[in-house]
Amino acid sequence: MVHTVAAGRAGGVLPLASLNHISIVCRSVEESLRFYTDVLGFVPIRRPGSFDFDGAWLFNYGIGIHLLQSEDPGSLPEKREINPKDNHISFQCESMAAVERRLKEMGIPYVVRCVEEGGINVDQIFFHDPDGFMIEICNCDNLPVVPIAGDRVPVLGACKRAAAAVVKQQQQQQSSAVPVPSSAPAAAQCVPSAAAAIRVGEEAHISCA
Repeated sequence: MVHTVAAGRAGGVLPLASLNHISIVCRSVEESLRFYTDVLGFVPIRRPGSFDFDGAWLFNYGIGIHLLQSEDPGSLPEKREINPKDNHISFQCESMAAVERRLKEMGIPYVVRCVEEGGINVDQIFFHDPDGFMIEICNCDNLPVVPIAGDRVPVLGACKRAAAAVVKQQQQQQSSAVPVPSSAPAAAQCVPSAAAAIRVGEEAHISCA
Protein backbone atom coordinates (compact mmCIF):
# COMPACT_ATOMS: atom_id res chain seq x y z
CA MET A 1 0.00 0.00 0.00
CA VAL A 2 1.22 3.47 -0.87
CA HIS A 3 1.09 5.79 2.13
CA THR A 4 0.63 9.52 1.70
CA VAL A 5 0.93 12.46 4.08
CA ALA A 6 -2.41 14.23 4.32
CA ALA A 7 -2.25 18.01 4.00
CA GLY A 8 -4.07 20.10 6.58
CA ARG A 9 -4.41 19.89 10.35
CA ALA A 10 -1.84 17.59 11.96
CA GLY A 11 -3.63 14.62 13.49
CA GLY A 12 -7.01 16.08 12.53
CA VAL A 13 -7.83 13.93 9.52
CA LEU A 14 -8.25 10.22 8.90
CA PRO A 15 -5.10 8.39 7.74
CA LEU A 16 -6.34 7.81 4.18
CA ALA A 17 -4.23 6.67 1.23
CA SER A 18 -6.35 6.99 -1.92
CA LEU A 19 -9.80 6.62 -3.47
CA ASN A 20 -10.53 2.90 -3.87
CA HIS A 21 -13.92 2.61 -5.55
CA ILE A 22 -17.42 4.00 -5.90
CA SER A 23 -20.58 1.87 -5.67
CA ILE A 24 -23.59 2.31 -7.93
CA VAL A 25 -26.98 0.65 -7.44
CA CYS A 26 -28.31 -0.53 -10.81
CA ARG A 27 -31.59 -1.61 -12.33
CA SER A 28 -29.65 -4.14 -14.37
CA VAL A 29 -26.07 -5.12 -13.58
CA GLU A 30 -25.71 -6.60 -17.08
CA GLU A 31 -26.74 -3.35 -18.80
CA SER A 32 -24.53 -1.21 -16.56
CA LEU A 33 -21.64 -3.62 -17.05
CA ARG A 34 -21.86 -3.14 -20.82
CA PHE A 35 -21.91 0.65 -20.39
CA TYR A 36 -18.89 0.87 -18.10
CA THR A 37 -16.86 -1.52 -20.24
CA ASP A 38 -17.91 -0.51 -23.78
CA VAL A 39 -18.26 3.25 -23.20
CA LEU A 40 -15.85 4.11 -20.37
CA GLY A 41 -13.29 1.35 -20.83
CA PHE A 42 -13.47 -0.30 -17.41
CA VAL A 43 -12.31 -3.90 -17.07
CA PRO A 44 -14.33 -6.53 -15.12
CA ILE A 45 -12.35 -8.00 -12.23
CA ARG A 46 -12.93 -10.89 -9.82
CA ARG A 47 -15.55 -10.26 -7.16
CA PRO A 48 -15.58 -12.09 -3.79
CA GLY A 49 -17.69 -15.21 -4.09
CA SER A 50 -18.96 -14.87 -0.52
CA PHE A 51 -21.36 -12.07 -1.51
CA ASP A 52 -24.98 -13.25 -1.41
CA PHE A 53 -26.27 -10.55 -3.78
CA ASP A 54 -25.77 -9.84 -7.48
CA GLY A 55 -23.20 -7.34 -8.64
CA ALA A 56 -20.00 -6.79 -10.59
CA TRP A 57 -16.61 -5.20 -9.97
CA LEU A 58 -14.69 -3.22 -12.55
CA PHE A 59 -11.37 -1.38 -12.51
CA ASN A 60 -9.41 1.15 -14.56
CA TYR A 61 -7.77 4.58 -14.28
CA GLY A 62 -6.70 3.82 -10.73
CA ILE A 63 -10.22 3.40 -9.28
CA GLY A 64 -12.86 0.69 -9.01
CA ILE A 65 -16.54 0.72 -9.92
CA HIS A 66 -18.74 -1.65 -7.89
CA LEU A 67 -22.12 -2.32 -9.46
CA LEU A 68 -24.89 -3.48 -7.12
CA GLN A 69 -28.13 -5.04 -8.36
CA SER A 70 -31.11 -3.17 -6.90
CA GLU A 71 -33.52 -5.31 -4.91
CA ASP A 72 -36.37 -3.16 -6.24
CA PRO A 73 -35.39 -1.82 -9.68
CA GLY A 74 -38.77 -0.20 -10.22
CA SER A 75 -38.24 2.08 -7.22
CA LEU A 76 -35.12 3.73 -8.66
CA PRO A 77 -35.83 7.27 -9.90
CA GLU A 78 -35.56 7.93 -13.62
CA LYS A 79 -33.44 10.90 -14.62
CA ARG A 80 -33.85 12.25 -18.14
CA GLU A 81 -32.59 15.83 -17.80
CA ILE A 82 -28.80 16.11 -17.82
CA ASN A 83 -28.03 18.49 -14.97
CA PRO A 84 -24.29 19.29 -14.54
CA LYS A 85 -24.99 20.21 -10.90
CA ASP A 86 -26.16 16.69 -10.09
CA ASN A 87 -23.99 14.17 -8.23
CA HIS A 88 -21.39 12.78 -10.61
CA ILE A 89 -18.00 11.18 -11.11
CA SER A 90 -15.50 12.94 -13.37
CA PHE A 91 -12.82 11.52 -15.66
CA GLN A 92 -9.89 13.45 -17.05
CA CYS A 93 -9.14 13.08 -20.77
CA GLU A 94 -6.65 14.42 -23.30
CA SER A 95 -9.00 15.08 -26.23
CA MET A 96 -12.45 16.48 -25.59
CA ALA A 97 -13.13 16.53 -29.33
CA ALA A 98 -12.47 12.77 -29.58
CA VAL A 99 -14.78 12.08 -26.63
CA GLU A 100 -17.58 14.21 -28.08
CA ARG A 101 -17.19 12.56 -31.49
CA ARG A 102 -17.40 9.09 -29.95
CA LEU A 103 -20.49 9.96 -27.89
CA LYS A 104 -22.21 11.15 -31.09
CA GLU A 105 -21.26 7.90 -32.83
CA MET A 106 -22.74 5.87 -29.96
CA GLY A 107 -25.89 8.01 -29.83
CA ILE A 108 -25.43 8.97 -26.17
CA PRO A 109 -27.09 12.31 -25.24
CA TYR A 110 -24.79 14.81 -23.56
CA VAL A 111 -24.41 18.48 -22.67
CA VAL A 112 -21.29 20.63 -22.95
CA ARG A 113 -20.11 23.29 -20.51
CA CYS A 114 -17.03 25.50 -20.26
CA VAL A 115 -15.59 27.04 -17.09
CA GLU A 116 -13.11 29.94 -17.21
CA GLU A 117 -10.78 30.67 -14.32
CA GLY A 118 -7.89 33.11 -14.50
CA GLY A 119 -7.69 32.89 -18.26
CA ILE A 120 -7.73 29.07 -18.21
CA ASN A 121 -10.62 27.26 -19.88
CA VAL A 122 -11.92 23.93 -18.60
CA ASP A 123 -14.18 21.99 -20.98
CA GLN A 124 -16.78 19.60 -19.58
CA ILE A 125 -19.06 16.97 -21.11
CA PHE A 126 -21.89 15.47 -19.05
CA PHE A 127 -23.99 12.38 -19.78
CA HIS A 128 -25.83 9.62 -17.93
CA ASP A 129 -25.14 5.96 -17.32
CA PRO A 130 -28.10 3.56 -17.84
CA ASP A 131 -29.50 4.43 -14.39
CA GLY A 132 -29.18 8.19 -14.71
CA PHE A 133 -25.96 8.50 -12.70
CA MET A 134 -24.00 11.48 -14.03
CA ILE A 135 -20.68 11.01 -15.80
CA GLU A 136 -18.40 13.97 -16.54
CA ILE A 137 -15.47 14.00 -18.95
CA CYS A 138 -13.21 17.04 -18.65
CA ASN A 139 -9.77 18.55 -19.04
CA CYS A 140 -9.91 19.84 -15.45
CA ASP A 141 -6.19 19.22 -15.01
CA ASN A 142 -5.66 22.44 -16.97
CA LEU A 143 -6.20 24.16 -13.61
CA PRO A 144 -3.36 24.15 -11.06
CA VAL A 145 -4.08 22.68 -7.63
CA VAL A 146 -3.89 25.57 -5.18
CA PRO A 147 -4.70 24.91 -1.49
CA ILE A 148 -6.83 27.63 0.15
CA ALA A 149 -5.91 26.77 3.76
CA GLY A 150 -2.79 26.25 5.83
CA ASP A 151 0.35 27.66 4.28
CA ARG A 152 -1.38 28.41 0.96
CA VAL A 153 1.42 26.67 -0.90
CA PRO A 154 0.63 26.68 -4.64
CA VAL A 155 0.88 23.23 -6.18
CA LEU A 156 1.80 23.64 -9.82
CA GLY A 157 1.33 21.12 -12.59
CA ALA A 158 -1.55 19.15 -13.97
CA CYS A 159 -0.74 15.67 -12.70
CA LYS A 160 -2.33 15.08 -9.31
CA ARG A 161 0.33 12.53 -8.47
CA ALA A 162 3.06 15.10 -8.98
CA ALA A 163 1.08 17.66 -7.01
CA ALA A 164 0.80 15.29 -4.05
CA ALA A 165 4.55 14.69 -4.20
CA VAL A 166 5.23 18.44 -4.04
CA VAL A 167 3.02 18.81 -0.96
CA LYS A 168 4.71 15.83 0.70
CA GLN A 169 8.18 17.19 -0.05
CA GLN A 170 7.35 20.60 1.42
CA GLN A 171 5.94 18.98 4.58
CA GLN A 172 9.10 16.89 4.95
CA GLN A 173 11.25 19.99 4.59
CA GLN A 174 9.28 21.76 7.31
CA SER A 175 9.48 18.82 9.74
CA SER A 176 13.11 17.86 9.16
CA ALA A 177 16.37 19.76 9.50
CA VAL A 178 17.79 17.67 6.64
CA PRO A 179 16.80 19.22 3.32
CA VAL A 180 14.97 16.97 0.91
CA PRO A 181 16.72 16.72 -2.48
CA SER A 182 14.98 18.70 -5.17
CA SER A 183 14.80 15.58 -7.30
CA ALA A 184 12.60 13.76 -4.75
CA PRO A 185 9.25 14.23 -6.55
CA ALA A 186 10.68 13.26 -9.94
CA ALA A 187 9.44 9.67 -9.60
CA ALA A 188 5.92 10.95 -9.09
CA GLN A 189 5.78 12.85 -12.35
CA CYS A 190 3.03 11.93 -14.76
CA VAL A 191 4.30 8.84 -16.54
CA PRO A 192 1.67 7.25 -18.80
CA SER A 193 1.16 3.53 -18.36
CA ALA A 194 -0.70 1.02 -20.46
CA ALA A 195 -3.35 0.65 -17.75
CA ALA A 196 -4.08 4.37 -17.90
CA ALA A 197 -4.70 4.54 -21.64
CA ILE A 198 -8.22 5.38 -22.73
CA ARG A 199 -8.63 4.47 -26.37
CA VAL A 200 -11.29 6.45 -28.22
CA GLY A 201 -11.56 5.67 -31.91
CA GLU A 202 -8.02 5.77 -33.29
CA GLU A 203 -6.56 7.98 -30.56
CA ALA A 204 -5.02 6.94 -27.23
CA HIS A 205 -5.64 9.34 -24.35
CA ILE A 206 -3.52 9.12 -21.21
CA SER A 207 -4.67 10.23 -17.79
CA CYS A 208 -2.85 10.10 -14.46
CA ALA A 209 -3.84 7.18 -12.23
